Amino acid sequence: MNLKPPRAAALLPGLLLLAACAAGPDYRAPAPAALAVPESWSVPADQSPQASIARWWEQLNDPLLTRLIDEGRQSNLDLALALTRLRQAREGLIQARSGNLPTITASGSANRNELLAGSGFGGIGIPGAIGRSTTSLSLGADASYQADLFGGRGRSIEAARAAAEASGFDYGTVMLSVSSETATNYLIARLQQAELANARLSLANLDENLQIARWRNQAGLAGSLDVEQARTQRAQTAATIPQLESSLNQSVSRLGVLLGGPPGALRAELAAAAPIPDGPATIAAGLPADVLRQRPDVRAAERQLAAATAQIGVAQAQLYPALTLGGSVSTSASTVGSLLEVISGRVFASLAQTIFDNGRLRSQVRSQRAAADGAFVTYKQTVLGALEDIENALVALSSANQRTSDFRTALEAGINSAIIARIQYRSGLIDFTALLNTENQLISSRTGLAQAHYDRAAAAVQLYTALGGGWDGQVPGSAVPIQPQRETP
Repeated sequence: MNLKPPRAAALLPGLLLLAACAAGPDYRAPAPAALAVPESWSVPADQSPQASIARWWEQLNDPLLTRLIDEGRQSNLDLALALTRLRQAREGLIQARSGNLPTITASGSANRNELLAGSGFGGIGIPGAIGRSTTSLSLGADASYQADLFGGRGRSIEAARAAAEASGFDYGTVMLSVSSETATNYLIARLQQAELANARLSLANLDENLQIARWRNQAGLAGSLDVEQARTQRAQTAATIPQLESSLNQSVSRLGVLLGGPPGALRAELAAAAPIPDGPATIAAGLPADVLRQRPDVRAAERQLAAATAQIGVAQAQLYPALTLGGSVSTSASTVGSLLEVISGRVFASLAQTIFDNGRLRSQVRSQRAAADGAFVTYKQTVLGALEDIENALVALSSANQRTSDFRTALEAGINSAIIARIQYRSGLIDFTALLNTENQLISSRTGLAQAHYDRAAAAVQLYTALGGGWDGQVPGSAVPIQPQRETP
């Protein structure tokens, strides 16, 4: 065996000592103060520690809603798309890590040359050429490795890992969105069913009013104006029913698609009306800083900032020399048995440095710094947007609670007023306009109470989602909840 590495290889250990350096800044997550996170909410809120809100929809006490959300979290197509992006990001991390080991290639060849009998120039033959043949076999292997002298590859792995973690949090964000959208469309469908029932009840009352007006007109106790007013009111109310039925159909169709099925998949299950789920009156919001840990979109933005910071080091490492190490072994023979008799090999090292590129590499570093600054702004914007979502939901829930109480009182008074007004109209004590006003107030109170019930449940869904409820930190392929990780410089 004939292996004679060049003497230049003796210099490699000294060069490898440079690998302890890492170009670019080390990432540190920004403190809450740098993100303008306040110590407490600016609106009234329960700041006690949050109970588990990973399955908040169970707090609405509607078994069908619970089942629909659970199904949507398994079959929704937006989640399937988010999963493909997560798989891509994980493969990107594998590709980034591949540079930590040498690249090895192998080759082999076999050649056989046959020299047949023939004539030379002028018909002169070649003595001894008949039947001559030669065979040559060769095997070889090459290895190459680029030393990470200034931490460029380490920063690349750091960026890829942060990007993969961000994709995991993005998956959680989509899961929150799917749960929220499913619940919201279900609540809208139940609201539309309640409004449809109210419209049909009002239509029945108006039919009765029209009949009373006709009787009184026939008896000479009222003019034809009462009859025409009653007909107008009835027709206007009847005209709202087809519109409500169309809106209900759209909500049911949307739910079917959200669950990854055809639009009519849930039409039979939601054909029967059911009450609007009654959401909780209060929900503990915790402290504003809790948003940084609970909401996956905030954590995704933080990981994207970490990836952008690492990319600065990747770009900066390109400014420094690149050391490539390699080696090869090869053998050749005329027979298989003699292939291993003589083996030759070589090792080499090359050091390359960009001398002039008209400022391209330094521009790339500045570009990555700008990208990191932009990622920080996006992170801060995401945090502040999350705080805004929570405070808006807190106010919406409080407002819906108050309006629900007020509309209950208004409905009770409206029912009593309508009964009294109908009796008085029959007796001729009031005119038909007064009766219509009373009936309209009753319709408004019924619709307002249904809307207030919906608003309270919707505000609860909004608050749960704003707090990051509906996700326990798990992503497909991860046995434990994912946490922000740091690469060791």
